[in-house]
Amino acid sequence: MLCIHVNMKFTGEPLKRTAIELVMDHDNRRIGPVHTDRVGQACFDLEPASGKVLVAGMTRYQGRLDGLIRIELFSLTESERAAEGAASSNTRGSNAYPGMSTQLIQVGDHSVLTDSEGYLVDPDDWSEAFARQLATKERLELNSEHWEIIRFERDWYERYATQATVRDLIREFKPLWGKERANNRYLHQLFPRGGPQKQGNRLAGLLRPKGEV
Repeated sequence: MLCIHVNMKFTGEPLKRTAIELVMDHDNRRIGPVHTDRVGQACFDLEPASGKVLVAGMTRYQGRLDGLIRIELFSLTESERAAEGAASSNTRGSNAYPGMSTQLIQVGDHSVLTDSEGYLVDPDDWSEAFARQLATKERLELNSEHWEIIRFERDWYERYATQATVRDLIREFKPLWGKERANNRYLHQLFPRGGPQKQGNRLAGLLRPKGEV
């Protein structure tokens, strides 16, 4: 069961009769809308997954969909980036290095420049569509667990300006997944081309790990 609770940040007033939709990461399926009740809450009967929460048509949260998610808004018209729980965006930097070999990956109607392994040259070029296209190129079918890792890695970089370690991932996901899956072996099964720190970072649009030129 997933419940979304929405209230106004300064007044604490619940946001009533407001449409809440979910967009699932693994297949882009939309669920809803379900309207918030008198206490500002809308609930969905679904298994834990990864995806986005849209409030009145705008993305207000991206990540693990499970339990109770609280979203606080300044107003319904504020930009999506200003909302608490919005997607990470501080992935600036450059993967460029002397003698870099590059390639172009077609994402929709435009081409995105990466190095020969698939790391973005400009992390600002990242999009969900890029992650899907790179995964297809690497013969990886993204499921909800992949997206949970991708979201977590982007959020970690946003917070700490460095890549999450495998230890960080295990610490985060052990309470959620259990020790049978939240371990080094399973994470490398999810990302067989270099594990979460290499393949995961590529799909998340993050910088090449230090010392890997």
